[in-house]
Formats: sequence, C-alpha cells, structure tokens
Amino acid sequence: MHAGEQADRVSHIAQAYPDRVEVRGRDLTGDLMGRLSFTEYAYLLLTGDEPTEDQRYFLDLVLVALAEHGMMPTNVAARMTLAADPESLQGAVAAGILGAGPVVLGTSGACARLLADAHEQVTAGRTPTDVARDLATAIHAKGDKVPGFGHPVHKPVDPRAERILELVDERGVSGSHTLLARSLRDAVAEVWGRPLTLNISMAIAAVMLDVGFTSTAVAAVPILARTAGLLAHLSEEHEHPLGFLMASKAEEAVEYRAPSRD
Repeated sequence: MHAGEQADRVSHIAQAYPDRVEVRGRDLTGDLMGRLSFTEYAYLLLTGDEPTEDQRYFLDLVLVALAEHGMMPTNVAARMTLAADPESLQGAVAAGILGAGPVVLGTSGACARLLADAHEQVTAGRTPTDVARDLATAIHAKGDKVPGFGHPVHKPVDPRAERILELVDERGVSGSHTLLARSLRDAVAEVWGRPLTLNISMAIAAVMLDVGFTSTAVAAVPILARTAGLLAHLSEEHEHPLGFLMASKAEEAVEYRAPSRD
C-alpha cells in the first residue's frame, strides 16, 4: 500500500475516547452541547463548519417545510412495517426512508445540480433569461420534465415554495440561483405554453445554494427532515394503529384475478 492510499483511510467526523467525544475537531460535551441547536449541529456534521446565521435560518426553515406532508407512501410503508413488527421502530423508520425518493420527497438534489450548471453558464457571461430558456427548450424537446416544476396537489402555486421565496427576499439573501429559478419559471411557462407550479424542491435548491450549501448537502436535507415526520407517524401508530387498516383497504381496493390457464 502506498503512503497516499494510507493517508486516505481517514474520517474527519468524530471519535469517541474514554473521557470525551470529539466531533469535527470540537469537544462534544465541553463545547457543543448546550451551545448549538440541533439544526446548527446537523450543519456542522454535514459540512464540517458551523453555520452562518442565514445558513442556520434557512436550514431550519427547510427542515420545518419538508418534515411532514400527510399520509404519503413513505409514512404508510413505515406504519405498516411497525404494525407487522411493533418492536422494530428502527426497521419502520428505515422502511420509510427507503421509499423517500424524488417522486415522494421531491427533487431538491436534481434542482441544485440544474441550477449549479446554469450558474456556470451565467458566470461565463450569458444572461439568466437566455440560459433558462435554452434549458427549458432542451428539456422539453427530449420529452422530459424540468425538476422543481409541477405538483399533484399544490396548484397553481406551492405555498411552501412561495413562502421560502418571500423570506429569501425579506432577508436579503436572494442571489444568482434564486434569480435563475425565477427565470426558469418564466421560461417553462413560455416553452410549455402554460404556467407550471414552481414547487418546494426548486425553492429549496435556490436558497440553499445562494447561502452557500453544496448540491450534495441540498440532496441530503430532505431525508433528515422527513425522518422527523416518520417518527411522528410511528409514535401515533403505537397509540392509534392504522397499519393493518391500510393493508385491509389495499386488499379491498385491488381486485384479484386468477391467471388464465389456457
């Protein structure tokens, strides 16, 4: 093994010692506990740095916005898993998280990557309007969907997205990514021939990139948020079981047909 390979076998997150726990180079009990909120601590764990006030504020905002959205498939899967094994809280949470894909939890990561790529073009000298129109046109020509647009429930606007954008302006952190998101909203309406809902995923990606998050961090945050919602559903499932009711309703709703034996 080469020296370089040996040097790469390290972690910079945490280590437990007999008399202390060190996290990102800080003493857990002597420094972090009692000083940082969980939101601030989550940012530290994720990035290695403590957040600025704007980073803390908008991370907190996003976690609140995403934590819960009703009887979504992730929550249903978690509840049914707990009904089948009431002692496996961690298994039920895992079942819910495994279903937390972009269809249910949104496309914040894809939005962040799209905005980051668009931002590079703007940095190279193109206008946000031209970049947005070209992206929308190219995506439409392929028959694809623009990440961050459209919603099965929230029409014509996503109230969560609109609130995020209001607060971005109110706090004066609107930057190039937020401008690109708004330019994309106009371009999508023009190319598709009708307005499409700018949903929470696009708003989240725009503001988080503008306050200094990476695309990877943007993709991770919805999973952290939804974990809190899953735990709420599982706590309720213990007190007011619905898992087997959901299973029985599924059997009622889905007709069984014996296969043809011809």
